[in-house]
Amino acid sequence: MFDPALITICADPHLEPAIIKRFIAEAGSANPLAVTVRSGDRLILVPVARTSEEAMAIVSKYVGHAVVRVGVTQYPAGIGVNEASELKVNLVDACENIRVGTGLFAKVYRIVTKWYGSEPPEAFDDAVYAWKTGYFDGKSVFLEPDPGKTETGAANIKPGNPDDVRSTPATPAIDVTSHGNHPASADPRVDLSRINGSQ
Repeated sequence: MFDPALITICADPHLEPAIIKRFIAEAGSANPLAVTVRSGDRLILVPVARTSEEAMAIVSKYVGHAVVRVGVTQYPAGIGVNEASELKVNLVDACENIRVGTGLFAKVYRIVTKWYGSEPPEAFDDAVYAWKTGYFDGKSVFLEPDPGKTETGAANIKPGNPDDVRSTPATPAIDVTSHGNHPASADPRVDLSRINGSQ
């Protein structure tokens, strides 16, 4: 278990604590050493890491070959990394993972709210969905430029079941990190063209 007080100390200051807590509840893990590995729609069973060295060994083994998520925020370990030697051990440090994970999620949330033009309740659900899949509006959210850091409020974040993540009607999405060293070659898999009646 990580100390929830770390959210206040380590998280991105541009996100409200209520958003960060719900984000971690819905998309993250209570275990700072948690490593999740997926290949397409298949979950690859990996040993439970007991030390940061064990966790990083698992990450190093699969990064570039599968979608690897790590730590409290389930940060996508392959983003911006060309080879396993570039991975940083601090990905499994709870504070650092919360810092980089919430920073990246803040960018994803800004991309989604910019698309909506506001912060409706569904923007948060779509941001969590984009975090899990790596895509929003047919684009890789992790590789998209940041639309600009702004404060995001929690007024429209409705409490909900962490398992109740809004599904966008689409073909199965594939995380950008599943495409090895060439994430830009990924095919867009999320079609949001029907939202708000646009074609």
